[in-house]
Amino acid sequence: MTQPCLFALRRVRSLLFVFALIPLIPWPVADVAAAERPNFILCMTDDQGWGDVGYMQHPELKTPVLDEMAATGLRCDRFYAAHPVCSPTRGSFLTGRHPNRFACFSWGHTLRPEEVTLAEALKQAGYATGHFGKWHLGSCRAEDPVSPGESGFDTWVSSPNFYENDPLFSENGVVKRAQGESSQVTVRAALKFIRQQQAKQQPFLAVIWFGNPHGPHIGTADLKAPYADLSAAKQNYYAEIAGIDRAMGDLRKELDQIGARENTVLLFTSDNGPQGKSAGSNGGLRGNKGTLYEGGVRVPGLIEWPRVIKSPRTSTATLSTSDIYPTMLELAGAKVDQQPRLDGISFAPLLRGETPSARSLGFWVHPTGGISTPADKLLAAQLEEQAGNAPSTAPPERTAASRMEKKYPVDTFPGHATWLSPPWKLHRISSGKKQTTETYALYNLDEDPQEQSDLSKQHPDRLNAMLKELTTWQTSVVNSLNGADYIESK
Repeated sequence: MTQPCLFALRRVRSLLFVFALIPLIPWPVADVAAAERPNFILCMTDDQGWGDVGYMQHPELKTPVLDEMAATGLRCDRFYAAHPVCSPTRGSFLTGRHPNRFACFSWGHTLRPEEVTLAEALKQAGYATGHFGKWHLGSCRAEDPVSPGESGFDTWVSSPNFYENDPLFSENGVVKRAQGESSQVTVRAALKFIRQQQAKQQPFLAVIWFGNPHGPHIGTADLKAPYADLSAAKQNYYAEIAGIDRAMGDLRKELDQIGARENTVLLFTSDNGPQGKSAGSNGGLRGNKGTLYEGGVRVPGLIEWPRVIKSPRTSTATLSTSDIYPTMLELAGAKVDQQPRLDGISFAPLLRGETPSARSLGFWVHPTGGISTPADKLLAAQLEEQAGNAPSTAPPERTAASRMEKKYPVDTFPGHATWLSPPWKLHRISSGKKQTTETYALYNLDEDPQEQSDLSKQHPDRLNAMLKELTTWQTSVVNSLNGADYIESK
């Protein structure tokens, strides 16, 4: 089956990608024998800070399973979310592209149906694909062109946003009530899928996106008990992370029991920094969720793959959620014809023990507000429709920008953007009514990880060089946003 057939099968509105308009970022494609292809289990939490793990010497929180992963696998101490809030980071995770390229500006914004996702690419390469937990890139109605099912997932047990204990999930479009602690029921659903694929010796992709520790923080009594001497806020917050840790232990134990762990790439990260109003920890960095300072985008990063990562390592290589897509495609030997421009690069060499090349990384928070997507309300309404107690409704309409009905200027870059060229990090903040007032700051993260000492006046040449690189990158992002990556098929 040719690659364009993928789009025809996926959506009525078929588009072909072209890359003559903008240069590609090259990345290698491995020729991997089918029997050697690894499985992928890619886990992400919701608002867990860089410091919200025991192995970062947290003074109160206990995460024994994550600590073991850090001590026995690959610990990535400079792993970045592509954006400081949830939906955009999830979009980068699935596409390898900065979310502004496809108008996923903030929470509640969606994928574009025209994007190629990791699930679609691996499905074409012979993988079974499943999504479990928080989606937040569209609704969880089967007919929505940006539902998990329409984005390449064969099996999905998903929620349109964060969720708490005993959650409603949409199982391939049918809403059902799950029973149990939030993270445990998510992993339980994923393990059912994983066991089925392992029994068939079918390579698989399982994307597990936990709903915790996003607020309102409702810990179960057993998970709060070890923190009984602390405040109620800390008890509930720590209990939710303890639930994630326990669920990760259940997952790893089951992989051992069914013989799948040796050749499974298990990745764990978070979608952004902590909310900042709770007990969350940014590990001493500046900023929290919603900001482009390190505390808003630097997140936990752990990777296990026993067949390849045979001894523990800690890396300070700059990695991003945008790197997940090209890395997994390389490891699977998957190829995408007419690939639109990627922001991510493969970190497969790092997994093999090689020293990765130096790279720069752009971040950009566009000043476009979020869109409310209350999961309980949306799924409860869908459940009423299923029961015949309410009229059927259509999936929510995507934004004009997502539909490419709105064009953006290529000579102005509103909002806050940064250009990370380790150890240097440049901030450009556009403000004012017309976003025409620009301020700059330059930090050396090796010497100043808290981003306190602005060195822009001491290093004007470096500032100008990095500003030029940032402007070039933002121009390419706006071109993508305006549809330059796509043309209508004939």
